[in-house]
Amino acid sequence: MNDPTPPPVSYRDAGVDLDAAARHTANIAALVHGGTGGFAGVLPLPAGMAEPMLVACTDGVGTKVLLARDMGMLDGLGQDLVAMSVNDLVCCGARPLGFLDYLAVGVLDPDEAAVLVAGIAEACAASGCVLLGGETAEMPGLYQPGHFDLAGFAVGVVDRAAMWGPDRVRLGDLIVAIPSSGVHSNGFSLVRALISQGALEPTPDLLAPTRLYAADAAALTAAGVDVHAAAHITGGGLPENLPRVLPLGLRPVLDAGAWEPGPVFERVLGTGRVDPQTAWSTFNMGVGFCVVIPQDALEAVLGAVPDAALIGYVEAGEPGVRFA
Repeated sequence: MNDPTPPPVSYRDAGVDLDAAARHTANIAALVHGGTGGFAGVLPLPAGMAEPMLVACTDGVGTKVLLARDMGMLDGLGQDLVAMSVNDLVCCGARPLGFLDYLAVGVLDPDEAAVLVAGIAEACAASGCVLLGGETAEMPGLYQPGHFDLAGFAVGVVDRAAMWGPDRVRLGDLIVAIPSSGVHSNGFSLVRALISQGALEPTPDLLAPTRLYAADAAALTAAGVDVHAAAHITGGGLPENLPRVLPLGLRPVLDAGAWEPGPVFERVLGTGRVDPQTAWSTFNMGVGFCVVIPQDALEAVLGAVPDAALIGYVEAGEPGVRFA
């Protein structure tokens, strides 16, 4: 007589490996501020601020993870993840304090996950903040084996009186660019389409980690530069991101000949499959961060950030970027 009772089903049978999760926790324990034993990370607020304002933001790496997986180059993704949030955070003059990550996978590979978290920890240290913790979620069925996604969350602080923003921008202010390290983490759906069509070679420079601008922002503050506003140039490029930090009635005027976009963007345009307008509205085109400053601050900015370059100014006009 057949036994009608079905056999028991374990969590491993369902696709979740708790042993792998335990190995992953052990692998990253030394990288996390305060270890991994608690349920939340804790940080003190810095002293000496008259009116401290907490600043928080979140972002991910996007489809760059797919190309990195295909090319077997995961080690830069941790920096990408931290940069996408921390670079946004410093746009208001905030000092980064802490970071948390979220890694979602189909099947957890502890060694692969450790590479990602190690990159996150290194980028946090370079940005002057700590890795407070995070979450690693193994979700078979939602993600295919070998697939994963990354998200990050940054918290910082700034004294209200020292905040950068559109209210400080004035007619005639200068716009200074800090170069990107390449494509950064936006526009990879287009990059991957070009690769799949055979128009673009999948070379390592496409995966260059996103530049961290927290150190540049800190250098400007240490030099006493009166930064009026700052913009992280991400999806939408300069045409979308730079106007966001200017008040109504003012617009940026840029000299596109004031900098070289770089070889990776020349290769993308050289495919003949991407028109210039699409490129400018998709990629950073060699400019990863911009600061808007008074005219008398230019020398100090160039001294604090040696690879920065003057690329434009602020004029009266309707919203949008004007290329001179």
